[in-house]
Amino acid sequence: MKRLAFKMKLHAGQTEEYKRRHDQLWPELEALLKQTGISDYSIFLDEETNDLFGVMNINDPKAMDTLPDHPVMKKWWAYMKDIMDTNQDNSPVSVSLKEVFYLE
Repeated sequence: MKRLAFKMKLHAGQTEEYKRRHDQLWPELEALLKQTGISDYSIFLDEETNDLFGVMNINDPKAMDTLPDHPVMKKWWAYMKDIMDTNQDNSPVSVSLKEVFYLE
């Protein structure tokens, strides 16, 4: 099991909408993430900067490479693009973070 962390950028004033959409996460997206081997997935918000920090466990990090090809993932990205920074393909602009400390 590998733990991954990353950051994304939420547009100003979109905190409640971001939370609402995730509180109503589509069952088919949840199933896809779990089928990909993702577990213990959390997203935190720095309210001063609107930076989102994601942390997840994944069985095989290379499995993440398959997510952009799934129609439900593309649909979710299109759904989220109006409230966060995104790339040309609507995927969130995401920066991997390097782990420098962990206490189990």
